[in-house]
Amino acid sequence: MIAHSVKRRRHADLNSFSARTQAVFHLVLGLFSLLCVIPFIFVVIISFTSEESIRQIGYSFVPQSFSVQAYEYVFDLGDALWRSYFNSFYITILGTVLSVIICVLYAYPLFRKDFKYRNFFNYMSFITMIFGGGLVPTFVICKSVLGLSDNYAALIVPLLFNPFNIIVMRTFFQTSVPMELIEAATIDGSGEYSTLVRIVVPIVKPGIATVALLNALAFWNEWFLSLLYLNKNMDIMPLQYLLMRMQRNADFLAKNSSIIGVDAALAARELPSQSLKMALVVFIVLPIACAYPFFQRYVVAGLTVGSVKG
Repeated sequence: MIAHSVKRRRHADLNSFSARTQAVFHLVLGLFSLLCVIPFIFVVIISFTSEESIRQIGYSFVPQSFSVQAYEYVFDLGDALWRSYFNSFYITILGTVLSVIICVLYAYPLFRKDFKYRNFFNYMSFITMIFGGGLVPTFVICKSVLGLSDNYAALIVPLLFNPFNIIVMRTFFQTSVPMELIEAATIDGSGEYSTLVRIVVPIVKPGIATVALLNALAFWNEWFLSLLYLNKNMDIMPLQYLLMRMQRNADFLAKNSSIIGVDAALAARELPSQSLKMALVVFIVLPIACAYPFFQRYVVAGLTVGSVKG
């Protein structure tokens, strides 16, 4: 009943604005949404712009001529492109699932006030946000001690533990799960894991979805780990690293066309270097843009849960 009255009060507050004021709000939000979409539309237009048009008038919403040469250049990779797509999806899905499980299992004891060592583990996770071991020690431990080299684990394990996501998840537990509910479950004979899986997790689904989205973005956009740990087994190369190498090769040809021979210089001049950059952005952003609507409902609920509880 209380939740119903709060919902009815919020609905009344929203309807207390005049029609003109609501129209202004809708206009402002519509313009803001348009400003968010326009850059991506601009990128798509440039990716279909011919290289000659870019040389003459630069980037434009209305180019002189369109071309699909940049996409043809990418699709010429053939099986390597689709294999890298599979690798990126595999790494992102598996890494997101494992990192969310670790995040929930770590944040849940930090939320429980009856856990004796909660402050110790809280500080242990927080201090890693301030101090880091550095790139060289991390590389030595991952490659020499843990054997993370030329395998999927090298691209997943270093990103599994994220202290920021743990703090976010702990906050969701604190604002969404009443301790009385856990105490009642304990009295009824529920174990710790049973309480977490059957009672707590369904309540904090918005928080889990938010953390999952953050982790998915991190895994999807990661290419530096591939640069560090992939030396021989390039069959597990993710999409981002493949496209980054392609762009690097295109830039090398464009900058050194005068000293690498006539045939290479001719190929460099015909290479769609500028539109290729935008085409690569489309290839990377499009899957995440298609996946985001499935997370949107939970993310919005997660962002507002703190204010509702307050």
